[in-house]
Amino acid sequence: MEATAREFNQQSARILAAAEQGETIAVTKNGRHIATLVPAHQAEPPLPFPTDPMGDDDLPLFDGPADLSARTDEFLAGGFGR
Repeated sequence: MEATAREFNQQSARILAAAEQGETIAVTKNGRHIATLVPAHQAEPPLPFPTDPMGDDDLPLFDGPADLSARTDEFLAGGFGR
């Protein structure tokens, strides 16, 4: 099935019911394919997220200065061609 973005906006209940029945819906905007709505049982599983509030413990740590104000002037000057 194909639906325009406007149809999806105005008839979302009907389109979601079709997806619930197993149909895949291509959503277009100005003739360009912008999204694909697939039934939940066909979708890829969601990406894992860290359960620890600080994220993964095995990620590399930033070893630069904690205070970046010392590098700010250099960064800004570089942006203005100095």
